[in-house]
Amino acid sequence: MTRWLPVVVWAAVIFAFSSVPSLSSGLGFWDLVLRKCAHTTEYAILAVLLLRATGSFARAFGLTVAYAATDELHQMFVRGRHGSPIDVAIDAAGALVGLGAVRWLGSRSR
Repeated sequence: MTRWLPVVVWAAVIFAFSSVPSLSSGLGFWDLVLRKCAHTTEYAILAVLLLRATGSFARAFGLTVAYAATDELHQMFVRGRHGSPIDVAIDAAGALVGLGAVRWLGSRSR
């Protein structure tokens, strides 16, 4: 159970940010870049937490992408937000970055 608590907490953080009608910083193009980097980072972290909870790279990746899809669905019901398949792909890329980093760091420690 204790391995799942960080997953639940982090998923709640993602959900909370997704519930905010507008996260625009007013920086124009850089706002877009920063938001997409945030997507990548938050889902990299979620994937690593899910790997810790499940012990499986494949399950961690699958659950991360599934959560990303449901998060985009959730955003369709938040005023000022919209769901985007592109964001799911960015989130999936973030998951791969996080899981790849774990694998790379693990291979370096041997």
